[in-house]
Amino acid sequence: YTFPLMVPLLLWLALVCTNCRSLPVLSQTFCVCVCFCLQKHSKGQTLMDMVCEHLNLLEKDYFGLTFADTESQKRHQRDLSERSCYSPWQFAFAVKFYPPDPSQLTEDITRYYLCLQLRDDILSGRLPCSFVTHALLGSYAIQAELGDYDLDDHGSDYVGDFRFAPNQTRELEERVMDLHRTYKGMTPAEAEMNFLENAKKLSMYGVDLHHAKDSEGIEIMLGVCANGLLIYRDRLRINRFAWPKILKISYKRSNFYIKIRPGEYEQFESTIGFKLPNHRAAKRLWKVCIEHHTFFRLVSPEPPPKGFLVMGSKFRYSGRTQAQTRQASALIDRPAPHFERSASRRYLLSRSLDGGE
Repeated sequence: YTFPLMVPLLLWLALVCTNCRSLPVLSQTFCVCVCFCLQKHSKGQTLMDMVCEHLNLLEKDYFGLTFADTESQKRHQRDLSERSCYSPWQFAFAVKFYPPDPSQLTEDITRYYLCLQLRDDILSGRLPCSFVTHALLGSYAIQAELGDYDLDDHGSDYVGDFRFAPNQTRELEERVMDLHRTYKGMTPAEAEMNFLENAKKLSMYGVDLHHAKDSEGIEIMLGVCANGLLIYRDRLRINRFAWPKILKISYKRSNFYIKIRPGEYEQFESTIGFKLPNHRAAKRLWKVCIEHHTFFRLVSPEPPPKGFLVMGSKFRYSGRTQAQTRQASALIDRPAPHFERSASRRYLLSRSLDGGE
């Protein structure tokens, strides 16, 4: 078996019988297991707060908990009592909002968890890279994990047990080792910063993709990111709608609509429609757009509508915006937290099988 170099924290939730008043929650980060106890009707935010406290993470607004429903669609935290108590739960702690400039994050530990997510994105193919970029990012990941190259400790062939690319080749591993050996004196935090500075330049960085069809029935992908809505066909971006250009986002049944401001030489607004696989997919895309627009574009979330005659969905993003998160981060006044950068599970497994300490 092979394992990724680093993966985000995975949470396994095992439910007890319906008569029990609490839910045992098993959390595993590589080889570390922690048990959380939750009340049956606890909200997902309660679990999220407990996880972030365990991880010593203060800049938590960029992250979230997700799970896959019966149709394999990623969904975010909600009432933990809504699913069958006899079904095993598998939650993933993941980046929800990818910061456009990771250097503006206040703490190294936040950047570390962002690196874990990006390494998993790269390994899974969600974040495509060229050979050169794979080698560069892989070398920074190795430097963050192993530190300076040491012939006595590492030998001449030491990256084969690590996984940092979907289709990893011997040529790529040799290039990673060549680069890693030039990083003498680079700290793990500096290596992760260099990793993020290069990863953020990738065209698919922070893009949440959704399957759809255009008005002609052609298969496309809709991507939501910090800057707006992107349209892809055959893995090529064919259009881009920045948030300021979008007047309204809506959905009806399995159709998703965006109303666009008129261009410089246009007189009227225009509406563009897309067909999603089903109603739930359209609603989820709409929610993701609302959340990203609110988080990255607004100073504070919009208040929920009041009154008995409110029509349509009452959903609003209720967390802190990026502006509020940065203000809160500027007030962090604690010594830099000490944390251990875990060696990859593949590497640990190889060492144990070889009888290494």
